Amino acid sequence: MIITRLIGGLGNQMFQYAAGRRLAHQHNTDLFLDVTVYASDTLRKYELDIFRIHAKIASPELIKCVSFSRKDAVRLGIRHLFFGEPITQYVKKLTPDFHEQVVALPDNVYLDGYWQSEKYFAEIVDILRKEFSFVNPPSAINKELLEEIGGCNSVSMHIRRGDYISNPETLDTHGVLGIDYYELALNMMEEKVKDPHIFVFSDDISWVRRNLKMDLPHHFIDHNGEEKDYEDLRLMSYCKHHIIANSSFSWWGAWLCENPAKIIYTPKKWFGNLELNTNDLIPTKWNKI
Repeated sequence: MIITRLIGGLGNQMFQYAAGRRLAHQHNTDLFLDVTVYASDTLRKYELDIFRIHAKIASPELIKCVSFSRKDAVRLGIRHLFFGEPITQYVKKLTPDFHEQVVALPDNVYLDGYWQSEKYFAEIVDILRKEFSFVNPPSAINKELLEEIGGCNSVSMHIRRGDYISNPETLDTHGVLGIDYYELALNMMEEKVKDPHIFVFSDDISWVRRNLKMDLPHHFIDHNGEEKDYEDLRLMSYCKHHIIANSSFSWWGAWLCENPAKIIYTPKKWFGNLELNTNDLIPTKWNKI
């Protein structure tokens, strides 16, 4: 079995699932999701049940057999889980750079990290595209928007603020993109895409309305709200081109887009800490600015 620990919002959960799913597929074994963090997380919730994923929620009995401490990591090699299988390796990684050793791990591992690189799941792209399809159909208003998005040269633009502004620790980790990044990306997109129509997504849409000035046709998406952020993700993924934030949420919105000619602009600076290596986080065909 493979167990992967989920932490963070929907975008991060998708990365964590994808890395675990690749290993589970590789070893023809079951994938279990450790969702215990959401019992005490007041800001985030488990969201992968919106998709047609192939994984089971790890039971409390199973999780009790896994210790998160470094001290116990060695003991995991001889400790048996509830199902009688040994977890032979506990793998913890928080930095965004790709480690090839991870995709060569054996069966029976516990993954604890963010795994923010397409390289962790490049071998199962087709599988993930099927499994990251939505269980429920869009609401009436979102269905109308999907038709509008499909009928024009649609460009999704995601402006992430929220906890990037309100939480000092998150602000220190990620920083906030200035409006100049979006203005530059819009100018570059307009040079490459004929008659672009911009669909703007944000967790602070009122701020965006006040501060983002553009002459292009545009639509502010403000009806789904925090409880149905997955509907925003669906709308993003149907847009033909993308201007993303330094956010795993819009990363996946762009990645799920099936337009073979899609143009994606992404911030070169993804984290506040410039020493972090993000070369593996951003796919090579995406344009860094």
